[in-house]
Amino acid sequence: MDSCDVLIVGGGPAGSSCAWALRQSGLDVLLLDKQVFPRDKVCGGWITPRVLQVLGIDASDYARGRVLQSITGFRVGSIGSRPVETDYGRPVSYGIRRCEFDDYLLRRSRARLRLGESLIALERSGAGWIANGAIQARMVVGAGGHFCPVARLTGAKPAGEPAVVAQETEFEMDAEQIVCCRIRSETPELYFSRDMKGYGWCFRKGNFLNIGLGRADQHQLSTHVGAFLEFLKSAERTGFDIPSPRGHAYLLHGYSQRKVADDSVLLIGDAAGLAYPQSGEGILPAIESGLLAAQAIIAAQGHYAREQFEPYRSRIANGHSPLLVSIARHIPAPAISAAARQLLRTQWFVRQVVLDDWFLHISSQLSVVSDQFGARGTDN
Repeated sequence: MDSCDVLIVGGGPAGSSCAWALRQSGLDVLLLDKQVFPRDKVCGGWITPRVLQVLGIDASDYARGRVLQSITGFRVGSIGSRPVETDYGRPVSYGIRRCEFDDYLLRRSRARLRLGESLIALERSGAGWIANGAIQARMVVGAGGHFCPVARLTGAKPAGEPAVVAQETEFEMDAEQIVCCRIRSETPELYFSRDMKGYGWCFRKGNFLNIGLGRADQHQLSTHVGAFLEFLKSAERTGFDIPSPRGHAYLLHGYSQRKVADDSVLLIGDAAGLAYPQSGEGILPAIESGLLAAQAIIAAQGHYAREQFEPYRSRIANGHSPLLVSIARHIPAPAISAAARQLLRTQWFVRQVVLDDWFLHISSQLSVVSDQFGARGTDN
């Protein structure tokens, strides 16, 4: 039987970041994922400089042989309306391809890998766990996304949760499509639905184009996506047919009741329901939760009782302002929609609120993670 200190289930940014931090402390880490990497992942695929900072990744090093598209501005508006364009004059975000980014983080983690293997069974054994009848672990970290099997073990019921749903596609444009595409690589475009229950996006990463739409209301998602694609054509942003989008779901922080910590088990990333409430972005909170979980595990010094992880649970619970979430739930939807559509026409609201706060997370409370790991450099 294989044995390890920590078994991480899920090899996305949350799991690989947690594994990387734990390996730096000398713990034996085994990472299990049902997919073989590199693999495609449905995701908008953009990160802020903060992501590179907390992981100690040099941008120029990562960009060698991989897509790292500098983003210096945005076009933001409502679907059907004229957008507001903002230029920061410097890179404030980067476009990445998840097939490359996730594989890079996974290989960099230096964890032992068991890829192409699903978690079928997980049973308690003394103070630890037995996974698939073949892996003995003192600690388990669930990093398997919205439908993480470890999350289900701790009581999560994905079918009954208020998840955000999205459909998107990413593809490499041919020569004719490149000529027809008016979306600029350095300037992604964001278009909010008229009811403000979701938004569509267009991210160009060199010759790759990522287009999608996500909504908190699951009703008629395909209809909303189709209308968005037609809008892009009529606005002459794209002049060609888009490949069929694929769907996925995730939980917003503050709307999930998942138990993120228990005896010898933690949830991180989308498994814990940590996507930003306003933007739905999940890469940064996934990575930061992975690092926070690693800090908690290291601090526990082998004593993995639930009480040892109360600081982690509290930190995750307070990652976003409960007051703001509560206010948003109680303002009538028509009032929010009408006010927001007007505000989306103003430079101030677009830059200070939509971009700086919602999408770039400049004032995010969750972005205050110790740099004890990132300060050590890339450690490839």
